[in-house]
Amino acid sequence: MKKVILDVDTGIDDALAIAYATKSKDLDVLGLTTTFGNVQVKDATRNTQFILQMLEKDIPVYEGSDRPLNQQEPYLAVAQKVHGIDGLANQLEAYDVVTEERKTGEAISFIIDTVKKYPNEVTLIFVGPLTNLAKVYEQAPEIATLVKEIIVMGGAVTVPGNVRPHAEANIFSDPEAAKRVLQSNLPITLVGLDVTMQTLLSRDEVKKWEKTDSAASKFFANITNYYIDFYESFSPGIGGCGLHDPLAIGRAIDATFVQTKAMNVDVHLDEALRGNTFETEKSTKNTSVSLEVDVHRFLDHFVQTINF
Repeated sequence: MKKVILDVDTGIDDALAIAYATKSKDLDVLGLTTTFGNVQVKDATRNTQFILQMLEKDIPVYEGSDRPLNQQEPYLAVAQKVHGIDGLANQLEAYDVVTEERKTGEAISFIIDTVKKYPNEVTLIFVGPLTNLAKVYEQAPEIATLVKEIIVMGGAVTVPGNVRPHAEANIFSDPEAAKRVLQSNLPITLVGLDVTMQTLLSRDEVKKWEKTDSAASKFFANITNYYIDFYESFSPGIGGCGLHDPLAIGRAIDATFVQTKAMNVDVHLDEALRGNTFETEKSTKNTSVSLEVDVHRFLDHFVQTINF
């Protein structure tokens, strides 16, 4: 089994990614780390613990960054239209949620310590803003040669963005962190909107979850239908939702789900194009960018693995 750490800002597609990763027979999830993004970091931690409880998985959760690198105040979530006020389609009020308080920032030391404990064995998967990774690299640049691989759900190198015409949400949330990470010597595979918008989970598939008599299946059906409703609001008739974060998990499970191209990728910090990920003309290639995806094979594997 491949050892992985999953860094999340747990909204709806993060929840689906957690289910995919923890149910996979190919991955050994050593821990989950949280960051701000879809929700504030405290809510991301709560949501992550709740999802693990729902899935009956006993995996530690470590709280990370509560704000972008250059911001003085804690981040205020702006993705409520997409994921709901609580980040999970406003479903938590129906549950007696009991979670463990975590200390902000402990995710950084957990990642560093774990990578050093298992040199060249740990794959890091980041599906939120890259603030935690930027801090890890700042504190321990040697992880560049100790980590097995880093998979990032983020960016839109060859396609339009989703929060701005030029920018994808995770990169836009902390472009300074993304720039530091992408312009480093870290071994990064970028799984961005270039491929994730092709991976639509249909409402018909979600209906099958509704028919399964388990609390987890009904919960995941409810939050995913909420997510699909959002997609329908801006693209009527689309019939599904993008599996952004789950595709990053898929890449960790089976590298052949996506085809990549080596590029030198940088991030614009100027106001006009803030958060834009673009290919530079530098000869050094710092990132493997996913440009093609085997949609049907990935979707089949995702559905069979979560098996609600």
